Amino acid sequence: MRILIPFILLLVIVSSCKYEKLLKSRDYKLQYQKALEYYAEEDYMRAEGLFEQLKPILKGTRQADTVFYYAAYCSFYEKSYLLAAHYFDEFRRTYGNSPFAEETEFMNAYCTYLLSPRSSLDQTYSYQAISLFGLYMSRYPTSERTGECIGYIEELRNKLVEKSYQSAKLYFNLGNYKAAIIALNNSLDDFSETEHREEIIFLILKAKFLLAENSIENKRIERYQSTVDEYYSFVGEFPESEFLKEATDMFNNSQGILKN
Repeated sequence: MRILIPFILLLVIVSSCKYEKLLKSRDYKLQYQKALEYYAEEDYMRAEGLFEQLKPILKGTRQADTVFYYAAYCSFYEKSYLLAAHYFDEFRRTYGNSPFAEETEFMNAYCTYLLSPRSSLDQTYSYQAISLFGLYMSRYPTSERTGECIGYIEELRNKLVEKSYQSAKLYFNLGNYKAAIIALNNSLDDFSETEHREEIIFLILKAKFLLAENSIENKRIERYQSTVDEYYSFVGEFPESEFLKEATDMFNNSQGILKN
């Protein structure tokens, strides 16, 4: 084992020296060949180094789009999705007539999808990915990837629904009932088919009731009346809701105050 370790280290050093020499070489044909070999061996870091170096040199040649294509995939396989998305998008804009154009446009959308974080975080990449998948399907309506794109869009939309719901509910939990009513209504406007629809409408009702409870005298009547109106909307849509008892209690309290 003690003999093996120095031998392995020697091989690493020799290999590194050869690679450095290759980077400095002006034998671009050899660089291209070795870059493809490194790529095939899944040594994406070294392959990318060579491809990046060859980009300006082979610009305008038959190999130009191939070099760009593999360089983008090197970033992808190294899980540098932001950089890969940039390269795939740049490929589409630079080599729109390439046989790889359709694939790279899909990969731009897919890399952006992979950048989308969990629902509690900022969803900018989710919106971008949905837009990019939609653009891809409009440009390639007969693509075999259409079903895959639809699946990713649905997954991303579900994440947006959850983000919208959780953000709106946060206002309610913080006791900011006026802001909660606005945010919850906006969530319903944006995602009317949300699985949280019943709870959201109930929370709007409850927020209106609690807002009325904590209002100054000259605004209480108007806000209790709004609670009553919201109750009718809620029970009209969800007559057997799990929240029905609590909703009815708030309705009765509101009605009692309005009568007096």
